[in-house]
Amino acid sequence: MVTSEYSAHHLQVLEGLEAVRKRPGMYIGSTDSRGLMHCLWEIIDNSVDEALAGHGSTIEIVLHADGSVEVRDRARGIPVDIEPRTGLSGVEVVFTKLHAGGKFGSGSYSASGGLHGVGASVVNALSERLDVEVDRGGKTWAMSFHRGEPGEFAGPTPDSAFTPFEKSSTLRAVGKVAKGVTGTRIRYWADRQIFTRDAAFSLEDLQQRARQTAFLVPGLSITITDERDPEAPLTTEYRFDGGISEFAEFLAPDAAVTDTWRLQGTGTFTETVPVLQASGTMVPTELERSCEVDVAVRWGTGYETTMRSFVNIIATPKGGTHQQGFEAGLMKVIRAQVEQNARRLKVGNDKLDKDDILAGLTVVLTVRVPEPQFEGQTKEVLGTPAVRQIVSTVVSRELAARFASTKRDDKAQTSLLLDKVVAEMKARISARAHKETQRRKNALESSSLPAKLVDCRSNDVADSELFIVEGDSALGTAKLARNSEYQALLPIRGKILNVQKASISDMLSNAECASIIQVIGAGSGRSFDISTARYGKVILMSDADVDGAHIRTLLLTLFFRYMRPLIEEGRVFAAVPPLHRVIVKHPGSKPNETLYTYSEAELHGLLSRLTKAGRTWQEPIQRYKGLGEMDAEQLATTTMDRAGRTLRRVRVQDAEAAASVFELLMGNDVAPRREFLIESSDRLARERIDA
Repeated sequence: MVTSEYSAHHLQVLEGLEAVRKRPGMYIGSTDSRGLMHCLWEIIDNSVDEALAGHGSTIEIVLHADGSVEVRDRARGIPVDIEPRTGLSGVEVVFTKLHAGGKFGSGSYSASGGLHGVGASVVNALSERLDVEVDRGGKTWAMSFHRGEPGEFAGPTPDSAFTPFEKSSTLRAVGKVAKGVTGTRIRYWADRQIFTRDAAFSLEDLQQRARQTAFLVPGLSITITDERDPEAPLTTEYRFDGGISEFAEFLAPDAAVTDTWRLQGTGTFTETVPVLQASGTMVPTELERSCEVDVAVRWGTGYETTMRSFVNIIATPKGGTHQQGFEAGLMKVIRAQVEQNARRLKVGNDKLDKDDILAGLTVVLTVRVPEPQFEGQTKEVLGTPAVRQIVSTVVSRELAARFASTKRDDKAQTSLLLDKVVAEMKARISARAHKETQRRKNALESSSLPAKLVDCRSNDVADSELFIVEGDSALGTAKLARNSEYQALLPIRGKILNVQKASISDMLSNAECASIIQVIGAGSGRSFDISTARYGKVILMSDADVDGAHIRTLLLTLFFRYMRPLIEEGRVFAAVPPLHRVIVKHPGSKPNETLYTYSEAELHGLLSRLTKAGRTWQEPIQRYKGLGEMDAEQLATTTMDRAGRTLRRVRVQDAEAAASVFELLMGNDVAPRREFLIESSDRLARERIDA
């Protein structure tokens, strides 16, 4: 039992932290990698709050090889003097007391991300060991904790002998620093009794969060060093002086229609909150609050909406009152402008929808509010009601001023924006009319699907499968190999159009792309409706060679750009046909055994095992160059029959990462692709090239 280690001196403190250990999900969401990363965010955000308050401009994060993580800053340092009510040092209060910190009053931080006062103490409670060093007052002060309890370790590792403090805690002075030098260093080892075995720090998530924070705090330098591979340590530094304007440009997935516009303003509101008095009691007090709003907006040629919202640099992925206010202010101004220019834009009686305005919009929305109300410790939704009206007012005022501007660039860009918004509205209305017409047509007569589609008999969408196969030779074999009850086949001629480069009209006029969209039957782009898809699974079945991989990439580009919900719901798969067929000889009259392998490494491993077992095989070993080389029985057994096939599900774990890879590999910009090919050339083995 962990509690048996606790001394009476700290029993009261640890009773609170023990609740964290018993119910960690309440504080960090989960005990897998996401929870592990949330603990790290808590420590990093404390340093970022110092930078926001104007103290310190560098933060260093080190992932050590022993599984620990260290966060260093050059800010004011955690207070080391005695806190009068508890009689403990400021360091111990911060790391052992729940709901304790400098962010409850209004003196230390005007607007911060950590507001509940549980971040550092929760991380401490869920760490096997935590070491903190503070530079302050010309000295370096240190303290160590074991699962939340202060004491001393005999060595540098978490499994070193630990001696808890018995009568009083001691903040050790371990060195001297120059006068005026301040800062904090925190290193901790996550407790494997709490976190799952496979929980690990994600360098990619850490880099993404650091980049995001550097955008949000101009001038802040964040350095990440990954030492987990001692032979190849990796260091990355992020610093952006352009702020959220630069962030919006970075996030934007399409060509620009407008420049990046900054909409900034401030509003005030009053709220009644409990305020801690000197006597230790909480008294409801009416306070006047200030809310700073800073928004970067940019419209592009696409139809995707990219929105990032933040409160005191804490991301709110599920939105909240600030996002509601932004959308309300945006719609009010754009609708008014469209009505004023109705004759030029030929609008008629049609009304703008929110999606028409948001199409192609990239927005970074930030607000700074003292003591914002969040929903839960994970802070994904802002709940402060007054923020909605303040954001709406600022956005309406600043955007209206942009439309009223007499500058030539502003007039040209606002005119283009109105044209785009109205075009989106007309496209939505015509798509809806087309869908209604198609529904009426389908009710009267059977839909005219492409002649080359070999459909299945079943009407059960969940059970049906559409195989998109490469070429007519593979189609012939697949016809004989399929189960015609629930497996449909659609052949395509080689490489389809690269839709990353082509316009929507080019894509729709391309016969192969149009056939795929028509067969799936759920539309494309903004009008895509996954509930009307005709098949439960879409399986891409291409040859196991370079051309096959290219065709699969082109198909995935089409699905990713115009039918993304299919990928997001895990309904797109890649078939995995074998590369080799090995016929193992059996002595006597026993029939030979047929084995399939899916890579060169797997083939060599199989042959090695057979050799050790004294078994022989028929030469030559068949190497499949394409699906057409298999007979129907082989294709069914290895690739199409549910009992024995292998499918790779295509998932979009990170849409931004996927979009950037697609743009790199398939987009118009040649220079980054050339650079990628040159840098990656040493990773390609010559023998893997089919030549």
